[in-house]
Amino acid sequence: MATTSPRRRARTSSSRASARLFAFDRALGASRVAGADEAGRGCLAGPLVVASVCIHLGRLPRSHRLLLTDLDDSKRLAPEVRQRLAAAIARVADQVVVLSASSATIDRDGLHVTNLRLLRRSLELLDPVPDVCLVDGFSLGAAAVEHRAVVGGDRRSACIAAASVVAKATRDRLMTGPAAATHPGYGFERHVGYATTAHRAAIRAAGPSCLHRRSFASPAFDGFG
Repeated sequence: MATTSPRRRARTSSSRASARLFAFDRALGASRVAGADEAGRGCLAGPLVVASVCIHLGRLPRSHRLLLTDLDDSKRLAPEVRQRLAAAIARVADQVVVLSASSATIDRDGLHVTNLRLLRRSLELLDPVPDVCLVDGFSLGAAAVEHRAVVGGDRRSACIAAASVVAKATRDRLMTGPAAATHPGYGFERHVGYATTAHRAAIRAAGPSCLHRRSFASPAFDGFG
């Protein structure tokens, strides 16, 4: 009996996931579809990064479509695959908008308010306005560009998945590069700001850096005001 290698099975699974994502967007009946998503919402440190990606489904050549064969929710992808896909998305997409907010801004305005503001602004900056705008999970209010909230959108829509990849890849580069170099000892190159056991221990030992979000209630911040 013929067997299939694990690598081939992984490629087949990725291809099926990508096909399903694109089928969702094509079913909308629009040519230019945009997706918006964020990365870093649940972190103790570092910026919140939001991306909007517009893809012209009506004129997406097969060669470009093949570059996105591994497209999926960014959380399901290995770091090296995310970075490769982010570069491919920049080549394939009609438009890509990336915005970020610092920890200080998050502390001042609140995480959710900041998140919605960045998502709203990232869609507003797409010009010309896409035929359909999709947002992962959140409705942005009546004042925003006309859009649809898609619960679990990064696992359902190709354009939202693309936005999730761009946002996550961008944020990872910031945290593993400049943030880790400027603030050594916190392990940003490993956990990129998420609340791991090692990260909490580093905060307790050295205190929070200027990249840490003081508005987050965490035992690791006890005693540091």
